[in-house]
Amino acid sequence: MKGLKRICLMIDSLFEKVAIGSLILMIIIVTLQVFTRKLFNFVLFWSEEVTLLLLCWFSFMGIAIGVREKLHLSIESFTAKLPPVANMVIDKIVLLSTMAFGFYLLKYGWDFTVLMGDSTLPATKLSNGWEYAVMPITGFMMIIYAFLQLIGIDTRRHNIEGGGH
Repeated sequence: MKGLKRICLMIDSLFEKVAIGSLILMIIIVTLQVFTRKLFNFVLFWSEEVTLLLLCWFSFMGIAIGVREKLHLSIESFTAKLPPVANMVIDKIVLLSTMAFGFYLLKYGWDFTVLMGDSTLPATKLSNGWEYAVMPITGFMMIIYAFLQLIGIDTRRHNIEGGGH
């Protein structure tokens, strides 16, 4: 069991590091792009395309990390008036819905990644599949996080004030 937990934590840490790395790389590329355009009247031909690719990856990975940390928007003004049992049922429905959306991303994200695999991005000549490959990865991670929460395991790794319910 400890070995499985260690493997899951490694995958989770890698997932988070890729998200953080994509954000940092995106900031560096955009900054470089602005400086080269303003100072040298020159634009790196690949900068906008790579920035868009990194933005897609960072955004989708942020969705899964938000599920893990229970950071997604919830309105508690109505549910606060309900009995605890009703709130528990609503939480389970939300987690099952999250898993269903994760399955949707996994299945159709994979299909779309395969479909777009033969076409290429114009500037970098990377496969268009790279733009969509984050969808099934995000779907898989959402399913895992929601399932773990459904069976009562707290997936939060960061203590964020006011986050989650």
